[in-house]
Amino acid sequence: MHRRLIAPGAIAASLLLAIPASAADFTPGAPGIGDPYYPASGNGGYDVAHYDLRLRYQPSTDLLEGTATILATPTQNLSRFNLDLGLKALEVRVNGRKASFTTSGAQELEITPAVPLPKDRPVSVVVRYAGKPSEVRIDGWTAWHRTPDGGVAAQQPESAVWWFPSNDHPLDKATFDVSVAVPDGTQAISNGVLQSQSSRLGWTRYNWRSDKPQATYLATLAVGRFDLTTDTTANGLPVVNAYSKDLGANAGAARASIERTAEVAEWLEEVFGPYPFNALGGYVPNVRSGYALETQTRPFYSPRQFANGSNVSVVVHELAHQWYGDSVSVRNWKDIWINEGFARYSQWLWSEREGEGTAQELADWVYASRPADDPFWKVKPGDPGAENQFHTAVYDRGALAVQALRNELGDQVFFSVLKGWPTERAYGNAEVADFVAYAERVSGKRLGGLFDTWLYQPSKPEAPPAPGAASGTAEKAGTAASAPARKAPAAPSGPPRSWSRIAATNTIHDHGDHGEGHGHGLEDHGDEDHGHR
Repeated sequence: MHRRLIAPGAIAASLLLAIPASAADFTPGAPGIGDPYYPASGNGGYDVAHYDLRLRYQPSTDLLEGTATILATPTQNLSRFNLDLGLKALEVRVNGRKASFTTSGAQELEITPAVPLPKDRPVSVVVRYAGKPSEVRIDGWTAWHRTPDGGVAAQQPESAVWWFPSNDHPLDKATFDVSVAVPDGTQAISNGVLQSQSSRLGWTRYNWRSDKPQATYLATLAVGRFDLTTDTTANGLPVVNAYSKDLGANAGAARASIERTAEVAEWLEEVFGPYPFNALGGYVPNVRSGYALETQTRPFYSPRQFANGSNVSVVVHELAHQWYGDSVSVRNWKDIWINEGFARYSQWLWSEREGEGTAQELADWVYASRPADDPFWKVKPGDPGAENQFHTAVYDRGALAVQALRNELGDQVFFSVLKGWPTERAYGNAEVADFVAYAERVSGKRLGGLFDTWLYQPSKPEAPPAPGAASGTAEKAGTAASAPARKAPAAPSGPPRSWSRIAATNTIHDHGDHGEGHGHGLEDHGDEDHGHR
């Protein structure tokens, strides 16, 4: 063995490389991620890879105690950074060392680490916190539902701040481990696969894992007394459905709908390609809200969704979101059509499958039932504005756009687009322009005029989407408005048979009840402002 001599100057140089840049080179991360609709949502300066949540929840008092370990990588030299949290932080450690922290605004936890954080060097952040989620109000509303036997976190566009610290915006997705201790006889439901459960000294701990990137608003927690049904799909995926024990008259209809989850997912694989996650299921807690929400792998359904009987259409909508909305998520909330237009259209396709009205018949009905002066046509699904983010036009006019695309491309190319998009963009984020570019690339057609007409013009198009509608001609002519006028068909004599069930799911995204957690889901969105704030 021989030793290499190192000159003193070389040692000094190597030490300089190990010392962080000067304090002037380190700056605070932005208090928002840059969403034009919700400037305060999320945070800048870092990217989260994983959340490990270890929680204890007492239903009788609504006290939630938690330790969150967050694995992240700075995207800049950070002197300080923010997390979003509505509960009270008790202690923060960064890379094992205590960090100072303070709060600002409604949900900003401002953390100053003992040592500045260099760009691209992974860090761990541990936050101990506690509080009663039902007492947290942000801009007058809550995403937390108290139930007779527990509590539920499910909301859109934000819900995480009520139960864990996070970078609360879909642009920063991460994997999750959620471990929850609850009193014996009570269950804790979350996303993904139940890894294990164990009981000790009157408490049962449930350990859930969601192993694919997941937006924070799609993380869910439900604590209560549930009847569980379990199964596996033909492909071996675990299926867990949960029903509150006190659903009353809605219990049978809820079960009759949600127990078809695996069947619906199998059919959707034919439409959208392989299911993107590691588990399936749904849950119905005893809440007063009327909405449903596509919480990843395990959608949330309000009992009121089944007040008029079973409705598989709402299951179709929320499961379609697993591809369009969960696997491929919005870049910013203005891109909500990527979620809702396709989830609504999946309901139209299910209607075709069931022989209760084709997508074209549903498109004709939607078009004919809204006169030109209806405010419905003023909403632009491609950029509806925060106040109209969950307006019915985003759903129904958004689905009209999808039908127009289908007619323009023909079924073979159209369905290859529907399958290819969630495969190419799996586990990422996208904006409307990305989808338009993808559809143009796959089809070889210029589609700007079509999408401008159906997504961006604040007026009723001259004619409904119909087979042979030459929107490509409009593009070649320069604008959608320059296309030859096409005579609208006679108004349908009545709605397709599936319409009542599809319309009933309009309550899935009802944001109107600020006190009970006015979430998205499928909504009772009529034509009112159902924006979250």
